[in-house]
Amino acid sequence: MTGTIAVGVSACLLGEKVRYDGGHKHDSHITDILGRFFSFVPLCPEVESGMSVPREAMRLEGKPENPRLVTIEGRVDMTVRMLSYCRIKLEELERMDLCGFILKARSPSCGLSVDVFGDAAPSGKGSGLFAAALSARFPHLPVEEESVLGDPEERADFIARVFACHSCNLRQNL
Repeated sequence: MTGTIAVGVSACLLGEKVRYDGGHKHDSHITDILGRFFSFVPLCPEVESGMSVPREAMRLEGKPENPRLVTIEGRVDMTVRMLSYCRIKLEELERMDLCGFILKARSPSCGLSVDVFGDAAPSGKGSGLFAAALSARFPHLPVEEESVLGDPEERADFIARVFACHSCNLRQNL
């Protein structure tokens, strides 16, 4: 039984082959357990912003508080493309009445805590560009990385926060 509570999720976690290497990162805790409670709204910021599958791997560079999204080999700066996508997509998501979001850990677009590289080595931690934009636009939305949801207690906490968000949304619409 699929739930009616809408939760956004990085598409690769649902088994969609959208990753830079043409693969996916299907997570059965999400599809098999959380899928009983929630309806998923999949998205892939890289693909939806016009990047191909497969594509060159990317990383965050510069200052952790304001990183750039750069391809590793070709050194192409994809920051403007991703930020433009984020503005458009967040306006669309605002109309969807989402009650939570599950993001791909360590992704330079979706990760909540990602290495940001200086000249050669990591210079600190920052958020992926989409994750940062999502958190800024929806500061009260329950957001978690899939790596945390493998823990039963963390998963139960996320489910409770999503249900609480859904309950608040219902009351606001009465």
